[in-house]
Amino acid sequence: MTDEHRPCPSRRAVLCATGAAGVTALLAGCQTYGEPVAAPVAADPPAGGAPASGDPVAEPAGSGDPAGTDAPAGQVAALAAVSDLPVGGGRILADQGVVLTRPTQETVKAYSATCTHAGCTVTRVTDGTIVCGCHNSVFDIADGSVRGGPAGSPLPPVAVAVRDGQVLLA
Repeated sequence: MTDEHRPCPSRRAVLCATGAAGVTALLAGCQTYGEPVAAPVAADPPAGGAPASGDPVAEPAGSGDPAGTDAPAGQVAALAAVSDLPVGGGRILADQGVVLTRPTQETVKAYSATCTHAGCTVTRVTDGTIVCGCHNSVFDIADGSVRGGPAGSPLPPVAVAVRDGQVLLA
């Protein structure tokens, strides 16, 4: 059959195919995230036992290994030292896709560094907020909630633990 005799697809068929492709692309970008995990800044538990009464200690989910790989101790790379995180501020680790915050002296939190509005990497942590410079979405360092701008969803949390003054992925 020649091209001039080949029937064209109907407008309805083209619109349906385009819509199906759009829905597929949208669903491919969806993810489910767990509850926020705050890592208290505290001393590790004493060797061989539970923490002393009143000592807050974050325990990562799973086997107790912060990387989840049961790797020997010392082989897990720290994201940052707690002392490098200013109280009321934080630090963006673009290569790891994480923003670390320290809302209080005792608490370290982590969120995805990808803005929920348009997928840009957030650009700065200042005055108790995480700011995305692409469209000026602003998020709270304490819970990742939207404080302003076009973003409609909070930054997804990332589980971290603090050990020996270092922030590790949980």
